[in-house]
Amino acid sequence: MKFDLIVIGGGSGLTVVSAAAAQGLKVAIIEEGPLGGTCLNRGCIPTKILVHSADVVQTIKNSSEFGVNVECDASIDFEKAMKRSWVVDEDAKKIEDSLRKSPNITLYKERAKFTGPKTLLVKDGEISADKIVIAAGTRPSVPPLEGIDSVPYMTSREILRLKKLPKELLVIGGGYISTELAYFFSAMGSKVTILQRNVRLLPREDQEIGEKFTEIFSKHCEVKLNFASSKVEKNGDKIIVHSKDGQKAEGTHLLIATGRTSNSDILEVEKTGVALNKHGYVECDEYMQTNVDGIWVLGDIAGKYLFKHSANLEAETVVRNIFNPGNKIKVDYSAMPHAVFSFPQIAGVGYTEQELKEKEMKYLSGKYMYKNSGMGLAIGEKEGFVKFLTDYDGKILGCHIMGPEASTLIHEVLVLMRTGSNYLGDITRTIHIHPALSEVVERAARSV
Repeated sequence: MKFDLIVIGGGSGLTVVSAAAAQGLKVAIIEEGPLGGTCLNRGCIPTKILVHSADVVQTIKNSSEFGVNVECDASIDFEKAMKRSWVVDEDAKKIEDSLRKSPNITLYKERAKFTGPKTLLVKDGEISADKIVIAAGTRPSVPPLEGIDSVPYMTSREILRLKKLPKELLVIGGGYISTELAYFFSAMGSKVTILQRNVRLLPREDQEIGEKFTEIFSKHCEVKLNFASSKVEKNGDKIIVHSKDGQKAEGTHLLIATGRTSNSDILEVEKTGVALNKHGYVECDEYMQTNVDGIWVLGDIAGKYLFKHSANLEAETVVRNIFNPGNKIKVDYSAMPHAVFSFPQIAGVGYTEQELKEKEMKYLSGKYMYKNSGMGLAIGEKEGFVKFLTDYDGKILGCHIMGPEASTLIHEVLVLMRTGSNYLGDITRTIHIHPALSEVVERAARSV
């Protein structure tokens, strides 16, 4: 069957599907899982619902600091907390129902694979199109540990569907997926042990942020640093993880959170002639077009930034370039932010201090602690801070925040970096409400 456009992946690829269908094109979308992609079903949304439960527990635990004495220990209804996150199933079903009602859209709820440059095999046979968008995402990466095939383990996919609280949870990996899930399960009552091969958690963050985060997080979970996992085994009801240097850790459950891997191999993308990099991600130019005319890519499978907000940006770029070929635009990744919704919360944009040192770039650094502001004092925040990195003229090179509402506070900086002059002076000249938490950003800017 021939279509005008085929989109592979039901996450941010839906933006392209909607745009094409609105123009009357005959569109096919292929998605073997629930509609909405990883973010809606197995990532951003369900994990943040769970993290909020952890935040509530954290608030109760600290209530006595604010003169509020909880008469009894807070009881945990783990199953109820988990079921709150399953509301995404309803959203995925609504998206699917909407697609099926469209006369211009054909939904293939199955796995497909390429058989040629612009041809895919589905259960009903082969389908083809002159224009194809590859938006098939990634999946959890599982390292080749000795004994891994004989030990029950979970990835971020399976752990979000647990119905009973793990007594002892081992987590291999120390990135944002690891720390967000570890925070939730620790707050719910699991004994959590993180096995991190690096010298700190969140090693891609600004070093000062990462080191302080590791110090604080280690008070809530056991953190084993420099732990290079090499072997796993089961002994009775315990799972034992061994490191290369002879260390070991044991628990009742095992979560592997060691990153993501491209789904290009499942699709057999190589049969299209589309170029892949050494990690299996689909290569593209600055217009999100691959080396094969008529084939575009977006989202995690492009391997640029593995964020939902970057995938949405890429989807908007692909829509523009497919339907306005004479006026194409380049994808603009400037001021691409990120956040870690753990405890404490983290947000960042731009260069880290270690990156500036590696590039031998001259820079200035300024920092301001939450606790030295009026609202920081009011909420009892003792460790959080905002950190700016600038050039000698005050141009912002990076900003990193650790503490309450970090993911919200950084947006003042994002707007300035992406659409404004990108100079600190615009922050210091802006009147900030006193005593709002945003004063921490202003005072960090002044401290440079």
